Amino acid sequence: MNSATIILWCIAGFLFLYSWKEGTNTVKRGGLLAWETTKQNALLIVLAFIIVGFVNILSPDELVKAWIGPNSGWRGIMLAELIGMMLPGGPYVVFPLMAILFEVGAGLAPVITLVTSWSTQSLLTISFELPFMGWRFTVIRWSMGLIIPLLAGVAAMFIWG
Repeated sequence: MNSATIILWCIAGFLFLYSWKEGTNTVKRGGLLAWETTKQNALLIVLAFIIVGFVNILSPDELVKAWIGPNSGWRGIMLAELIGMMLPGGPYVVFPLMAILFEVGAGLAPVITLVTSWSTQSLLTISFELPFMGWRFTVIRWSMGLIIPLLAGVAAMFIWG
């Protein structure tokens, strides 16, 4: 059991106890909602882990090192930003995938750029952002969002090598 699992157990336990203190109806409603969420997302999570497993087995280590390895410099950071923008899915897909890339030889700066780009610029968000926020907001946010992952990657490259 890793530290993230222990922290999540502690949070879940605290929330359960707090909910129980509020009344059994709160515990029942929370449990039912948790079960519905699990049913809706279980297949998605299992498929994400299958994809991550195959990527782990099939990822060409030398290609990863050449394109986004520790010595890839600016080219690796720029490519990582583009890859991060195109990654679909939530953290249960993206973080295991990034961990695999890091394990097989991706550099720290490109991986930090990848994470930052995915979290700030995922292309899938445009389909939600445009109808709700409009073109002006989307263009301004994306303009700023293009800079932030690059700054994060460059900072990682210069500070931690």
